[in-house]
Amino acid sequence: MGAGGGAPTDTTDIQINYVMKEIKMTRAVLGTALGCGALASGISQLQAQDAETPKEDPTRWKTTAAVAAALTRGNSETVSLSGSVDTLKKWSDNELGFGAGFVYGEDSDSVLASNATGYGQYNRLFSERLFGYGRVDVFHDDVASIAYRVTFSPGAGYYFIKNDKFTLNGEVGPGYVLEKFHNQDQDDYITMRLAENFTWAISETSRLWQSAAYSPKIDEWDNFFLEAEVGVATKITKSLDLRVVANYNHRSHPASGRKKDDFRLLAGVGYTF
Repeated sequence: MGAGGGAPTDTTDIQINYVMKEIKMTRAVLGTALGCGALASGISQLQAQDAETPKEDPTRWKTTAAVAAALTRGNSETVSLSGSVDTLKKWSDNELGFGAGFVYGEDSDSVLASNATGYGQYNRLFSERLFGYGRVDVFHDDVASIAYRVTFSPGAGYYFIKNDKFTLNGEVGPGYVLEKFHNQDQDDYITMRLAENFTWAISETSRLWQSAAYSPKIDEWDNFFLEAEVGVATKITKSLDLRVVANYNHRSHPASGRKKDDFRLLAGVGYTF
């Protein structure tokens, strides 16, 4: 009886185990199906939302504000702060841009940097690549003893490269300068402005830009002002980026006791809106 009675029990256990395995497999299949359904539904909703989101207006004002700061303590005690704001608006045949910036730095004994800049430029496109422009630049530097330098410069420009990845343009035109060093009388003279601007969209999240402008006196070409900038920025969100910018200014005839060259390397963040 013992041997004969054990067979049904074994068969019953096998059947129960089989049914449990089927139930578990069915649950897994149903769970996977429900998960895939939920995922598909979520993707569908996101696609619908993206489709409903209005496209960005290409003619809207595009503004970028950037700031950088540094503080040292110990063997040296310094603090430096810089900031800038640039805004640009483009239409089919017009481009309008404004910008302003400042740099300030000091140590325990003296001011190391104290300058401010500003500009405004309007471009009128005569064709896809050729344009005329009017520009105003303002520059002030306490350390270089420049009370102010204001330049008015109309001219013509041309886009040598203009596509989604690269832009390169050159600008040339006369200029009129009002310049005053500290403790000196104002000087005004006619100049010639030669400039170039380059941008490179390295990827969807990174870009590089570079610019340079050379402005000599029209009757004294060894007396000139040269300014250049190169920078790279990488987005960490849609609007926020990390950036490194290098600035260089050269004044061939500086104020008495001042150096001809100024160089700055800045690292900070930028916000575009």
